[in-house]
This record gives sequence, structure tokens and C-alpha cells, in this order.
Amino acid sequence: MKIITLLNEKGGVGKTTIATHIAAGLAVRGMRVLLVDADPQGHATVSLGLQKEPGLYDLLVRDATFKSVLRFIPPKAYQIPNQAVNGQLFVLPSNVETRNIANSISDSFAVSERFHELENTIDLVIFDTSPTPSLLHGSIYIATDGVLYPTTCEYLSFDGLVESIKHRQAAEAHRTQWGLSDIQVLGIVPTMYRTKTLEHSENLKQLQQQFGSLVWEPIPQRTIWAEAAAIRRQVLSFAQESQAAKDAWAMVNRVQEAIGGVK
Repeated sequence: MKIITLLNEKGGVGKTTIATHIAAGLAVRGMRVLLVDADPQGHATVSLGLQKEPGLYDLLVRDATFKSVLRFIPPKAYQIPNQAVNGQLFVLPSNVETRNIANSISDSFAVSERFHELENTIDLVIFDTSPTPSLLHGSIYIATDGVLYPTTCEYLSFDGLVESIKHRQAAEAHRTQWGLSDIQVLGIVPTMYRTKTLEHSENLKQLQQQFGSLVWEPIPQRTIWAEAAAIRRQVLSFAQESQAAKDAWAMVNRVQEAIGGVK
């Protein structure tokens, strides 16, 4: 089992959109995927057609069983027309109670210990996180194998990216003390990219100069992303022949390549 986390301490950069598309795409391809909504806004939860509820809070604070908090997503909710779904997709929902988790747990290994229980039943866990750092983030850092940083090519998003990288580096110092390996950086994903604006093109160059091959191909801004989100669908199934769907599959490919053989 692998655990990956989407991070940026700036909201509105596309973390949830990327998380839901990667989760759905890899489930279609045969993986048993769990998408964990770790944001009190619960947008990953509603994006897959569920009602907000305190699933993550119940798991970590009230010691609920996974069986009682996981929600199975029927394949018809995300399958590609004329293509079979070979895996499974589950969601661990969130609501406003998620913001209280940080004040209710004191063990840095709380997330790691609970999710270790899924070793034989889930292939990939994806955490969609809040932009506000907290002790919950710290516990997720201990549990995660790799991180993916979505960012727009704008100043405030870059600031959130820098802060997220600093916090990851601080978490790695703690991981070293406990004999854990460094967190793998899967990549930096420029989102909502506007190809015809000088700001975005110059900022993308700056990003590429600083981080090199870690920077993925930018995801252009397209209205179809919002149209799909409005009806709680992913562009993979909503508009399977669109360029947006091709961009989404490219992200799925990169993640699948980065995590390698799941163990």
C-alpha cells in the first residue's frame, strides 16, 4: 500500500480536482483506491456525490472502524463509457468537524497507525488536505510516502508552495529521528494555466528553473473542468474525448509511474 498527499498552503489551486481525478483514474485501471478528505470544506466528498459527514474525525478521534466510515463509490459514478472499471474507489468523508482533529489527537503516528490497518485491502491512499497547516498535517506527513504539489502560476500560490515545502522538510527531520525514509516528491503540477498571459508564462519558467524535472506539464484552464464539477463528475467520464480528459489521464499516468509497483 502507498500513501500520497496533495499539498499547498493556498486554497483554490486545484488539489481536490487533481485528487479526485487521480483516484478515479487509477480505480478504473484496477487499483483499490481510498480518497481521504482531510479538508473541513469536504469538497472531495461532495465531488464524488456524497454527503459531508465526520468520517475522518470519527476514525481518528472516536476510534471508529474503517467499515463504519468508508463510503464505496459505485463504478457508474466515474466509469468511462464503454470501458470496464477494474478496481474500486472508496472515500473517507469530511465535514467541519475535521478542523477539530488537530486539537483532539496528540500522537504524531495517529494517522500512520490507523491507516496501516488497510495494508491488505487498499492499494493506494490519497489525502486531499486543507490549505491551513495543523497538527493533522503533521500526522499525515508521518504516514505519507509521497507528496504532489498543485500550484497556479501566481505569487500567492507560489508562497503557499514554498511554505508547504518548508513544512515537508521539517517533517522529514522528525521522520529521520524515527528511522523513516524521506518523503518522495512526486511532482509540482501547474494548474489553471493561462498560456496567453505573461504572468503565467514567466512564473512557469521560474518554477521550471528552480525545480527542474519535478515540474509537470501545466494543466491549461478550461471551462469544462468547472462544468464537470458542477454535476459531480470527472472530465475523464464527462468529456472523455476532450483535451481536459487527456490532460487528466497524463496526470494519472505520472502518478502510476511514480508510485511504481504498489506493495
